[in-house]
Amino acid sequence: MSNKPDTFCGFVAFIGRPNVGKSTLLNALLGHKLSITSRKPQTTRHRILGIDTVEQAQMIYVDTPGIHKKEPRAINRLMNRAASSSINEVDLVVFLIEAGKWTEDDELTLEKIKIAAKPTIIFVNKADTIKDKSALLPQLQFLAGQYDFKHVIPGSALKNSQVDELKNILLKSIPKGDFVFPEDYYTDRTERFLAAEIIREKLIRQLGDELPYSITVQIEQFKTDEKGLLHINGLILVERSSQKSIVIGKGGQRLKKVGTEARLDMKKLFDSKVFLELWVKVKDGWADDERALRSLGFDEHSNLT
Repeated sequence: MSNKPDTFCGFVAFIGRPNVGKSTLLNALLGHKLSITSRKPQTTRHRILGIDTVEQAQMIYVDTPGIHKKEPRAINRLMNRAASSSINEVDLVVFLIEAGKWTEDDELTLEKIKIAAKPTIIFVNKADTIKDKSALLPQLQFLAGQYDFKHVIPGSALKNSQVDELKNILLKSIPKGDFVFPEDYYTDRTERFLAAEIIREKLIRQLGDELPYSITVQIEQFKTDEKGLLHINGLILVERSSQKSIVIGKGGQRLKKVGTEARLDMKKLFDSKVFLELWVKVKDGWADDERALRSLGFDEHSNLT
């Protein structure tokens, strides 16, 4: 008879409208930064797995793009499909909404959860922004009547409030099963992908409202030389020449700042000295061309395992 203890393993999808805090919650649960964040909606474009192994349990968090009704371009359609398909492939769902708000995109997300009929926990994020906590009660009562949620947790991913409570509930809720990933893995994504996401995060934060989401990043070189220096070449794609000049900035200052901030994050993440070079190239209409998007790594049909 084996003395090997039981192991538990489960997939947990974070679902919600854009800019509700899904990536921030993922990072808080993992205890380190994996998904990029910004105050801009639709920062997350791909499904990203965060792997959290705690003793005999492995929770595989699925960070998804925000679900939204308006689909003006191909990239919006692909992001919506990626998020929606994730609900059907997981053991548990964490539905994030914002304290004090309920939008048509929240309603759309709830409809998808009802169709999938998965066990769901609702995390009412940004509860720290509500000074009078009694003001949350009507919203919590409203939510309780919308679906048979297993738990309703007001908290704050940014302030790390109630994140441990959520994690404990997830640990108790995942099924028995063998680990899907080795215990030392923290994501399924490659270092190239993570490097591209870091650059994109810095661009989003630098550009503010100056540039729509007509921007993506490809890593053309990722190699370590004989001295241990990591060489990374990043290609920034925009849709028009006018956008190229915005990204570069006056005298190249904006692109230089993006490179400096990205290199510091990469140095920490990859535990290596980094030499980063960035270029900007115009690729007309890439964000509204499904073939181009798939060649750039956007695929709503990629399986979780």
